[in-house]
Formats: sequence, structure tokens, C-alpha cells
Amino acid sequence: MTDCPEPSTLSTSSTLYIHPRREPFEHGLIPIPKLIFTDGAQTLGPLKDKLIQRSIQSPTRRVDSLAVSEILQISHDHARLVIDTLSTVLSSDSDSDPLAAAESSEVDSVGVDVCDLVLFLYIQSYKRLLPRTHKDSASVAGVWPSTSAFDGYLSALSPLQLVRSNSRRFMPSQTDEEAHQLSYLQKHLANILSLLADSLEGEDEESLLLTMEKFDHLEFLIYFGEKGSERIPLSQAAPFFANSDPDMPAAPVPATQVLDWLLQSITSALENIPERASTKENGLSSASDQNAPMGDDCGSSMKASTTARGPCFIDGISKSSYLKQASDLHGSSV
Repeated sequence: MTDCPEPSTLSTSSTLYIHPRREPFEHGLIPIPKLIFTDGAQTLGPLKDKLIQRSIQSPTRRVDSLAVSEILQISHDHARLVIDTLSTVLSSDSDSDPLAAAESSEVDSVGVDVCDLVLFLYIQSYKRLLPRTHKDSASVAGVWPSTSAFDGYLSALSPLQLVRSNSRRFMPSQTDEEAHQLSYLQKHLANILSLLADSLEGEDEESLLLTMEKFDHLEFLIYFGEKGSERIPLSQAAPFFANSDPDMPAAPVPATQVLDWLLQSITSALENIPERASTKENGLSSASDQNAPMGDDCGSSMKASTTARGPCFIDGISKSSYLKQASDLHGSSV
């Protein structure tokens, strides 16, 4: 009898893609310079060791704001902010982590898991995607003055900018943000895994092993699944931990094997993003086409409003002028 492929592997490879969790990247960044480690694992590695040593002294094997303050050399208020923020961006599905369900007054007594804290500190180096500028912004700036002849009345924006000033066309879309976050993870995944893995008999990469428990902490950053559907636990999506017996933990796997699988998953997701974006844009464009006649009618009616008294419309400028007639001047001096 031939062995059947694992269901989780089939579903993941055929329909489900890896996604970054938006919460830590969009709501988990704290503007504290001391928490931004540009050299990644080189600085965070020794700090992780100190945090682990401190957690061993606690019966819960977690660290509180006092330990975070002393080891990271930040104020106690900043340390409390770190734990508070981390508690809000932890996955709501993390039933196994008490910090995710803790009340605001309880987070310090509950403490934070060292692995989650290290991942949280690592992504403080992430830089959000900036709004896109107009593709011909240099030309626009060259022909449109920075100050208007109608100072106090009209905006200094160009006609093109006026039309688009209230739109979000130049703001990064959710698809852009997702691709940016996946690219960041693709670049830093090796360092992230080295911080989670355990080293045995040496310091080279081949000696780094990742347990299923440590691997599950990556759910802080990534997940498998689609909107509207139930997310697959990360360990069940991975071929090397899938269908493992909870009563008999799976054997650790080399970190290089985990890295190869995750990089392949991220590459597949990045290749799929343009297709999803194209489908979405096609849907929006068809909706715009349906509204086009209405827009044309509005434009023609605006341009046709050239009565002697009433608003005067200029392309790109929404400004009204009022023309007085001779009958309006009766009894008044000029």
C-alpha cells in the first residue's frame, strides 16, 4: 500500500500561502532608539542569553518589566510600554500564552516569554513602506509654483494634485505592505531562526536545531491561511512537524531545513501577490467603468453651467465667482 501525502502539505502547497501578521509590523513598533538593533542577531544574541538566565529565576520562566528594564538598559516606564505593546500585538489565537489574554493591570505580573520578546525586539528595525510619490513629480514641480497667485484662496497644489489630494492612490495598499513585510522577513529570516534555535556541539549553523515549541513562536510574525478561513497552526503546515503526537514531541530539526522551507514558502507567496493585486484592480476598474457615464454627465453639466450668475468652474480648481448685473447696482454707489 502506498503512503498518502500529508493533507496539511497538500493544502498548503495548493491553495494556502504564507502571510505576515499585520499587528506586530503595523502596531508593534515603538519609537525608542535603544530598541532598534541594526546589527540584528549580534546584539540580540547576548541579550537573549541574559533574558533566559533571568527567566530561570522565575517559576513561570518569564521576565517582567524590571528584568526588561535592567537588561535592555531602558527606563522602567519604557520597559512597561514594551510589555504592554507586546501583549496587544500577540495573536488572539495564542491561547497557550497568558499574556495575550491578560488585563492591562496584570501584564507585568504575568510577564513575557523570552522568545516572543526577542522576536518583538528584532522587528523594531523594520521600516514601514513610505507613500509613493507621483511618477512625474519633478515635471509637476517644475511647471507649478510653490506659491499660488491666489494665496489665501486656492491651494498651492497642481491641478493633478488637487484631483488626487483626497484619494489614497499614492498610499501603499495592503498588498504593497504585505509584499514589503514578506521581503523583510525573507532578508532577516536566517538571523531570526538563529535566535530561536538551540546550539549543540559547536557554534556553526549546522549545529543549530529548532524544536517544535520554538518553531511555534514564529506565529508571532507569520501564518498560513486566507481571510475568512481558519488559520492552520504553523507546526501543522510544516512538513517536518505535521501530525506530530502532542504526547510525544517531535524531534528537533536543523534550522537550515526550516529556513529552506520558509524561504520557499515566502517566494511562492511573493510570486502570488501580483496575481492577487491584478485580480483586485480588474474588479475595481470594472466598477469604475460602470460609473464612468455618471462621471461624464457630471462633468458636462458642470462645464455647461455658464449662466450670467452662478459658479464658474475651472478644470482642477473648485472656485466659485459671483458676477453682478446692472440690476444689482440699483441704489448703490460704485
